[in-house]
Amino acid sequence: MVLLLPDGEADSHRRPSPLSYALQLPLAHTLARAGQKDGLAVHVVRYRCRGWNATDAQLAADAEWAVDEVVRRYGDVPVCLVGHGMGGRAALRAGGHDAVNSVLAMAPWLPGNAADEPEPVKHLLGRQVLLVHGTNDARTDPELSFRLAERAKKANRDTCRFEVHSDGHGLRQHRAEVAALVTDFVRGSLFGRAYARPVADALAAPPPLGLRMPLAAGFGKSLRG
Repeated sequence: MVLLLPDGEADSHRRPSPLSYALQLPLAHTLARAGQKDGLAVHVVRYRCRGWNATDAQLAADAEWAVDEVVRRYGDVPVCLVGHGMGGRAALRAGGHDAVNSVLAMAPWLPGNAADEPEPVKHLLGRQVLLVHGTNDARTDPELSFRLAERAKKANRDTCRFEVHSDGHGLRQHRAEVAALVTDFVRGSLFGRAYARPVADALAAPPPLGLRMPLAAGFGKSLRG
């Protein structure tokens, strides 16, 4: 099971954004097609509201509720949380759920003020963890995701991070490569398929090499194996 967690906002009690939900549908369809023979199911989570809202961490709570629903409806199946932006933060925070075996955070929104409590990482032990960030992201700071990946790698060696050079928050410039990376990670983490060589290398490499792995043009076509 893959649960896709859309982007959100830091503070808002407004209804969830239909656009953020719709932006996840192409990736949902790509993953469903790629995992059809393996029995992969993909759902996009609908939040109660669009805001994280400080210590309420509502998007993470919604992600945990969604995993509970997977367990209730489908039984003991492994879950991969895939989130974008604030949804990436929700995926990382909810990654400690017993049913979650892997977490993928794309351009995650992370707190950057010195007074903010750092995001927890120890609960990610035992999960496969991948972060992806565009180097030209003007909305969420790529260096913050690198710092989190550094801390996560110390707690969990099965952590890596890819940089999409010259891409922005939406990761649209290299959409095909990002979709191929997500697909490879999902199939590898959920079904035990061999990861593409760059992903395997990133997981095995010590920091900072495995946390600044460039996502090369043509990933998914010319770089497998």
